[in-house]
Amino acid sequence: MTAFSETGWAKINLALHVRARRADGYHAIETLFAFVDGGDAIAAELAEADSLAIEGEFAAGLRVDSDNLVMKAIALLRARYGADRVPPLAVTLTKALPVAAGIGGGSADAAAMARLIRAHFLPELGDATLARVVSPLGADIAACVASTTCLGVGVGEELSPVPELRVGGTPVLLVNPRQPVATGPVFAAWDGIDRGPLFTGADLRAQLLGARNDLQRPATAQCPAIVDILLELGALRPWLARMSGSGATCFALFDATAERDAAAALLAEQRPDWWLMAGALR
Repeated sequence: MTAFSETGWAKINLALHVRARRADGYHAIETLFAFVDGGDAIAAELAEADSLAIEGEFAAGLRVDSDNLVMKAIALLRARYGADRVPPLAVTLTKALPVAAGIGGGSADAAAMARLIRAHFLPELGDATLARVVSPLGADIAACVASTTCLGVGVGEELSPVPELRVGGTPVLLVNPRQPVATGPVFAAWDGIDRGPLFTGADLRAQLLGARNDLQRPATAQCPAIVDILLELGALRPWLARMSGSGATCFALFDATAERDAAAALLAEQRPDWWLMAGALR
């Protein structure tokens, strides 16, 4: 039987500026999305009926019914384009990324499922159309569909390219304390202070070093281990270390693969309880 596959690439926020709390309960943000060349794996086969199996290190506790975002992505595309074009699929999701970790998670997996369906059954769809169909699944779903470096505004769903940010191939190390952090309470705890827009100069390092993650303070209140991670990453001398999304995953960008690998080896030895992923930006 023919098997299909796709990857839910890990998302990081190189910067995340919260500008305002909106009347609808969401927040107006400016964020630089980037994606790592590793993530969750999706495999699918044609079947008599839809099904979902989840395996991997972070499978425990995840739903395998129609409420899973992977299955919702299938349902949305089938509702829009018909059962004759989106057939029943037996899906296996291998969770390599921690859950509630600020690196895309369910959105990345749903976007991967949508890309898989497009590749094999709906090839005429562009990224914008695909993202629009599955947009009810999350504010960052559009960025995860594209899985390329981009600027997100609004609630993160309004995307534009940032060709001056030539970050592809940058060695990156992701670190998570294996403690989930819920996004909603972190946004709710934002202090309401607009600390200014995202700088968009041509100098990559100046742009990123002058930026920030406005959710780091409220996330740290939920998960103090974020401070430990950032301190230990900073001691390894990356050129940038910051928390991603609403936490608790933090990332470090390095000039050379050897520097990243040495940092990963040292952290793995000193902090065996932390989750690590070494990779490069896509």
